[in-house]
Amino acid sequence: MSRALALKLKYNGRAAFAITAARLMRRHLPADAEMLIPVPLHRWRLWSRGYNQAGLIADALSRLSGVPTAHRLLIRTRATAPLRGADPAARAKTVRGAFAVATPAAVARRRIVLIDDVYTTGATTDACVAALRRAGAASVAILVWARVLPSDSSAD
Repeated sequence: MSRALALKLKYNGRAAFAITAARLMRRHLPADAEMLIPVPLHRWRLWSRGYNQAGLIADALSRLSGVPTAHRLLIRTRATAPLRGADPAARAKTVRGAFAVATPAAVARRRIVLIDDVYTTGATTDACVAALRRAGAASVAILVWARVLPSDSSAD
């Protein structure tokens, strides 16, 4: 069920599934969260897909929790190849240095929750967390809808 929801949200335009995901993720939101930041898409991928699934989840979670979402603080500085089917080393290499914080002062000393739809190897979240920590975030928690187990890491 988790896989079906994630894939329909990501590839089939079923944006309403973001609300379902957020409702179920809400109980895992850290009590001290100050800001939700979705993993950003590169502008070309955003343009072709029409939406950022992590952003939709973050917005729904924000409405449920009252924790604000910041869509434009974490940016993808360059387009990256799709990670689906890549091994962990290739994934890490692909996203290394692909994220930056547009306004470091806005995340400095803040408790951030990074929102994404699927966690596969952690390459994307690791790169995002590194950028947020360099910008001075006090802490970064990762909250995702689904976790792909190593025996099926091609699902991302």
